[in-house]
Amino acid sequence: MKKALIIVDVQNDFCEGGALAVPGSNEIIPYINLLMEENEYDQIVLTQDWHPVGHKSFASSNGRNVGESIILNGVPQFMWPDHCIQGTFGAEFHKDLNRDKVTHVIQKGKNLEIDSYSGFQDNNHFMKTGLDDFLKYHDIQLVEIAGLAMDYCVKFTAQDAVSNGYITCLHFNGTRAVNVKPDNGRDAIYEMIEKGVTVLG
Repeated sequence: MKKALIIVDVQNDFCEGGALAVPGSNEIIPYINLLMEENEYDQIVLTQDWHPVGHKSFASSNGRNVGESIILNGVPQFMWPDHCIQGTFGAEFHKDLNRDKVTHVIQKGKNLEIDSYSGFQDNNHFMKTGLDDFLKYHDIQLVEIAGLAMDYCVKFTAQDAVSNGYITCLHFNGTRAVNVKPDNGRDAIYEMIEKGVTVLG
């Protein structure tokens, strides 16, 4: 059975000191590096938030405060600080993440009007990123997922992996939650398990 490791959004803006820093984010990088070192993966894929300036998920683009919610193209949208803007330091992968064995990068969130938490598709399910096509082309049947943040991009990537027919495992020690609300991370784990994700570690 061919397997892939999907590393979600380990970018400067989501790590310590970033515009949208996830608590404990830097702690997961050595763990993810060890996964790549100690396991044989057929493919290792990085996802990368890659927003244009003025993206509609930014509070600043809507005259709103960070933490508010709006309806964007028919779906609820949390208002985030500006983050992971194309070509900026914040959008770059963290320097401590070992990329020697990475075989593919998927960029998401490039459409100005629609956010994209999942590595597979945007939040409106209008546009695919190409991740599913890439994995199926390489006959991947099992995916393991780590990265940031557990209660948003990791959760939706894992759930979409299940929906696309992959045996899907989450590395609990390789992810951290934003926890906008204190129980978001815990709830995300329950939601992933209910969807059919196996939680490891």
